[in-house]
This record gives sequence, C-alpha cells and structure tokens, in this order.
Amino acid sequence: MTAQTLLNSLFQYKASVDDELLDALSALSALSALSALGAEAQSDDFRSAVRVLNHAHLVDRIFAANLQGLDHAYKANWSREAPPLAQLSSDIRATDRWYIGYTSRIGPEEMEEIIDFTFTDGGRGRMSREEMLAHVVTHSGYHRGEVGRLLPQIESTAMRDVFTGYLHRTDPARRQQ
Repeated sequence: MTAQTLLNSLFQYKASVDDELLDALSALSALSALSALGAEAQSDDFRSAVRVLNHAHLVDRIFAANLQGLDHAYKANWSREAPPLAQLSSDIRATDRWYIGYTSRIGPEEMEEIIDFTFTDGGRGRMSREEMLAHVVTHSGYHRGEVGRLLPQIESTAMRDVFTGYLHRTDPARRQQ
C-alpha cells in the first residue's frame, strides 16, 4: 500500500463516518423539533457539537485551499455560530468528496512537495502535502470523538467510528480470513 492509497482509503472512511454522524445528528435534531419545546429543545451540548463539527470543517476547507496553493478568506478556524445543520452537512459532504477525489489522483512526488502557507492567526507554516492530508484526517477524527462525547445519545454511531470497522463493512470478505 502506498501513502496515496492509504490516504485515499482514510478519506473514504472519513466520508463514511461523517455521513453516519451527520445522519445521527439530523435524526436527533428532528426529535427535538417534534418535542413540545420545538427548536428550543436543542441542548447546549447539541449546539456545541455542531460548532465543533463546523470547526473541523473550517480546518478541512483551510487545508484544501493550502493544498491547492489558493488564498482563503478564513480569519479564524472557529466561528461563534455554526451554519444550520442541513447546510453544514451539505458542505462537509462536498468537502469530503473533494478530498476523496484529490487523494485518488495525487502522485508520489506531489505527496512529498513542501508547501508554505499562513495559519489563520497570521503565523507561517510549512508542511508536505502528505502531512497536511494526515493532519486533516486525524484532526477530524479527534473532533468526531468529541461530538460523540458531547452527545451520548449518538453513542452507537460514535462507537462505529473506527477504521477497522469501516474496512470490514466495505469489504466483508476481510472477515472470512
């Protein structure tokens, strides 16, 4: 397995577990909307969870720009308010598709290329594409775990967020060995 194929597999995994988590959050939100309190029933933990996912998404977008050598308009990697869950879900899924496409076509020489960039705080950074991609995957996994901790109602979804589970769900023959 090459770094390229591993990273592509990790981004496919990320997209899969992002989908599961976003679906679980949408279902939880729908239950809140059906309650007597309506939208006000969404807990502070739910709002915090959406903010955490928005932060992870902003970092995904910032590094996508860095990987392409593009400037981005982000002045911070956190925002006081997150977009509505439906919009955030759509944006996360589009970004996940971008990373899957990107990692499916990047070559070994490109992986090793060092890129200079600027962090949102104005500090300078320098990483290889490979390091940037590894950062995006690990950073998002950390924050998905944080969401699972904030919202124990989605524990069954959060507990499935492991790479081995993804590999065996997508290739059941692995269980045959």
